[in-house]
Amino acid sequence: MSKPVTIRVDDELHALLKERAEAEGTTVTALITRAAHDAVRDPRLEGAAEVFRAFVTDNADAFDSAFPEDAPSLLDASGRAA
Repeated sequence: MSKPVTIRVDDELHALLKERAEAEGTTVTALITRAAHDAVRDPRLEGAAEVFRAFVTDNADAFDSAFPEDAPSLLDASGRAA
């Protein structure tokens, strides 16, 4: 169940929010909701995707050597061994 939250913003900020929402093809409510989610996100997750991508990139050769049948070059489009 969602709860309504009312905030007051000045005309200039509202115009900027509306402009940004239109540019992103969304609503002001959705834009503010996303910002609220970002504000309470666990800070330990910041940068986690980048760290994971770097780990995968740095260790791809070792993985391919350890699991040659799962090497990306040997998989078909569905991710199964060709």
